[in-house]
This record gives sequence, C-alpha cells and structure tokens, in this order.
Amino acid sequence: MTEEITSADDKQNPDYEVEAGEVVEEELVEGAPVRRKGIYLLPNALTTASLFSGFYAIVSAANGVFDNAAIAIFVSMILDGLDGRVARMTNTQSKFGEEYDSLADMVAFGVAPGLVAFFWSLNGLDKVGWTITFIYVAGAALRLARFNTQIGSVDKKFFVGLPSPAAAACVAGLVWCFHLFEPAAWLTFLTLVVVGGSGVLMVSNVLYRSFKDLDLRGRVPFAAILLVVLGFVVIALDPATVLFTGFLIYALSGPVRALFRGKPRKTQGANE
Repeated sequence: MTEEITSADDKQNPDYEVEAGEVVEEELVEGAPVRRKGIYLLPNALTTASLFSGFYAIVSAANGVFDNAAIAIFVSMILDGLDGRVARMTNTQSKFGEEYDSLADMVAFGVAPGLVAFFWSLNGLDKVGWTITFIYVAGAALRLARFNTQIGSVDKKFFVGLPSPAAAACVAGLVWCFHLFEPAAWLTFLTLVVVGGSGVLMVSNVLYRSFKDLDLRGRVPFAAILLVVLGFVVIALDPATVLFTGFLIYALSGPVRALFRGKPRKTQGANE
C-alpha cells in the first residue's frame, strides 16, 4: 500500500490537499484521528481477481460455454474467501477493501449466477424467466446490504439468511451438473425452484451455520487428515455433482433446522 499518515493538525491545515482521485481513509490511532492515503495491493488484487472471474462467467454464459461459466463462479468463491483472510493475516484491512469486496461479491454472486441461469435455461420463459432472475439478483443485493449493516451485531456462529456465495454455488452447481442435458420441462422447473428459492432464502431470517466457531488450529486425531483426503477424492470423481449436492443440502439445512426448532417439544406428561 502506498500510504501517507497525516495527523489531525495536518488535516485542518488549509495547505493540505489530497490528490484528485486518491483514496483517503480516516481511522483512530490511540484515540487520535489519522488519515491514511492509498490502498493495500494484495487483498484488493485478490478481490479484483474474484470480480474478473464473475465477469468472465457472464461472458462465457453469453457465448454458450456454460461449464466454464459455472466453474468461474466457484473460482470467485475461492478468491473471495482468500482476500478477507489475507487482509486479516497481513493486517491490511481497510474500509475501501470492505466496500470493494462487497461490490465484487454483487457481481460474482449476484449478477453472474443470475445471468448464467438466465442464458442457460430461463430465457425461453419470457417474463417469468427474467422475473425469477431479478428475484435472485435483488435477493443477493439485499443480502449483502443487510450483512454489511449487521457486522458485529449478530452471533458469529450463524448467518441470517443464505450467504450469497452459497446461493451462487447452488445456481452454478446446477448449471455445471446439467449443462449437457437436453432442454426439458423438469429441468426448467428445477432451475426456477433453485434460482428463485435461493433468492428468497438470501433475504429470509433463516439461520445458517457459519462454521466460524470451528477450531482449525488445534490438534486432531490422525484419522482426520484421512477424511480430508477422502473428501478431495470424492470431489475429484465428479466435482459438479458433489458441489451441487453439498451446497444444496446446506441451503436446505436452514429451513429444515428452523422447522424442527419451531415445533414445541412434547412434555413427559403429554407422552403419558
């Protein structure tokens, strides 16, 4: 990051000017406001790569290469998971990075999956097709906006609503898994359910496990690494089917969990 630290006194100096187009952030350092000029390169480069993958997915879908489009969305998911972790590991978090990451997520996990599904199956349904697509895209936008405003105010063990990367994985997994199938009524119906359902679940109040409470730094039995190896082998055998099935189960886990939590438990007296 090309950084310039400016104290509060410098900030009030009329001779202090910011270069046109430069990014300047203000944060508190030991209780004093400090201006920092410039951005961090590494995490924002990863965010840019995620954005590029989402854009590439749209271009591939428009050209009818739907398997590449679906794979590009999964690549965006990996890059999106890396940029935040790299920023925390290198202590390069910034407000600019948060905003840029959110906008990149909107393209990669909102617009891209919606358009990929539309070009693949829903464009033949006229108004119904683009309406379902818009429900998904709007759901992703609302989900991201709500997530940004809820940071620090909700239990970290859960997400409120289906996370947008998981929703994108459901849509991309569907396209990747069935892209070689001939058009059929059942496949179009399945696409409507997955795309529309994912859009609705993103803005719902259904809770999903975030798995942020898992301790990945502690020691585990030796057999655990064998399970990891087995997991990679299973995914390698048929990545499209395994990923689609896995994320679909995760998407359904929220409503199922909410359904069983909502049922009142029977008391011992009632059983008697």
